[in-house]
Amino acid sequence: MTLAFLSSRWCRCLTAAFIFAACLQGTSALAVGCKVAAAHVASEAESAFLHSDYDRAVTLYQAQLQSNPADPALTASLTTVLLRQQKVNEAEDIVQKALSNNPKSAILLTSLGEVQYRQGTPWLAAASIDAAMKIDLCYPQLHLLYARLLRLNSFYASASKEIATAYSLDPYDPQIRRRWLDTLPINERISELETYLATGGGDDPDTIKSLRFYLEYLKQQLVTPHKACRLVSNTNTATIPFAAMMRDATHIRAFGLDVKFNDHNARLQIDTGASGLVISRSVAEHAGLKQFSRMEVGGIGSEGRKSGYIAVVDDIKIGSLEFHDCEVRVVDERNVVDNDGLIGMDVFSRFLVTLDYPLRKLLLAPLPPRPDDITPAQPTLETTSDAASADSSTAETKTSTPKTVFKGPRDRYVAPEMKDWTHIYRIGHSLLIPASLNNSKLKMFLLDTGAFSTTISPDVAREVTKVHANDRMRVHGINGKVDNVYSADSITFHFANISQKVEDVVAFATPSISRSLSMEVSGFIGYTALAQMTIGIDYRDGLMKFSYDPNRGYKFGQ
Repeated sequence: MTLAFLSSRWCRCLTAAFIFAACLQGTSALAVGCKVAAAHVASEAESAFLHSDYDRAVTLYQAQLQSNPADPALTASLTTVLLRQQKVNEAEDIVQKALSNNPKSAILLTSLGEVQYRQGTPWLAAASIDAAMKIDLCYPQLHLLYARLLRLNSFYASASKEIATAYSLDPYDPQIRRRWLDTLPINERISELETYLATGGGDDPDTIKSLRFYLEYLKQQLVTPHKACRLVSNTNTATIPFAAMMRDATHIRAFGLDVKFNDHNARLQIDTGASGLVISRSVAEHAGLKQFSRMEVGGIGSEGRKSGYIAVVDDIKIGSLEFHDCEVRVVDERNVVDNDGLIGMDVFSRFLVTLDYPLRKLLLAPLPPRPDDITPAQPTLETTSDAASADSSTAETKTSTPKTVFKGPRDRYVAPEMKDWTHIYRIGHSLLIPASLNNSKLKMFLLDTGAFSTTISPDVAREVTKVHANDRMRVHGINGKVDNVYSADSITFHFANISQKVEDVVAFATPSISRSLSMEVSGFIGYTALAQMTIGIDYRDGLMKFSYDPNRGYKFGQ
């Protein structure tokens, strides 16, 4: 399934009465020819799910399926609950069994796509979506799933249209309303989010907690609004030297950037696995930062999420670049994984980013302009806690009417000079790439310069090599020590144009990461691999370039 298609892909399936108008207006016009869902009273099973009582919901749905085994909607509902319980294999078994008896069900094909997405195989989910669309374009959940897949592939404008279509088909479905409310102005978003949290949407406790923090953040924006983060330097390019972060007197453990917060110095570790600027309480106190709203920070570790708060910094200097009124996240600890903090490269998502490890420097340059850009977007730091804003370019662009301009989400653009770059998947700040292990089938990995080494899930490692307990290995993350660490024998990782053999691969499970991304992550392509390369990142368009020269520059451990 080619994700570049837009409305023309489904126009051929619509009824003749409205095919022309729908194709001209975009996917939101689809609802014109479909029956729009009416409000309904939730069943006992659905009510249990919406109030996050997953065990009871499973029991009730299973009982209903005993009486109605051929009902695809019941199978789809049960699958949704099992996925929330992280019972992915059980969900797949149920859907596949139902599909064997009803292979032409768009509802079941959509459920299969949801399972495949959760398993970390979005390319398989794309095929299931394509098959379902050939059968029934009026199924709302199909458009919601398609929107997720489009966003994963950096087609943000197209994803927005699919969410609008899903909402127009079923404005009462809680999952659809949750995605739709992110498109609303702040006052309406607050009201809708309050209603959503009051009535329940089937979310797990961590997600509910995060949404309550987000609601507090939105309300605080109305009470004490601040200016948008902006670049005040006279340049939008920079070359910034790496700062060595030492393991001991002679060995480098990582690289960071020297950053000034209100003219107070801090050294933040370069971390593509982190989001935004994350600093310790001590750095925040020295910079005189005040709490804007509460939040929590999650990551690697078995000790639970860390409490913290969002603050606004008047002045941030990174190399030759200076920014005003930018948000940072402060962790309520004296340090962050033994550092002053972390700097996620997504803060530079409005720039073209190059991490040149051999020459130990960060290069920032303007992103290539799109052909229809009137004025390219002004680069700045992307530090906002409103996740939706990180996924769209707000540059003014031409529409079909030359004098008209619009602002909003945009689809991926591949500039001619970047045609040989690797397409990667993006969920928020997370960069994901499929990798084959010992020439086996593809698994999804996070690209994470903050991970000390390349790591793998023990279960995935057992598919390709032997795994051993390793009581001597200690792994720490932002959420403390990791329990149950293993070592895996030799594995050759192949991703993009890179092939790397790793001995004694560190292995530990990361269920919280997979749960937060709603996608199975098999491990991390970490610092030991990435720190030998020059890496180009285009966050806007979901593109990366990996260059490795064994004769050039830095070698790990020096």
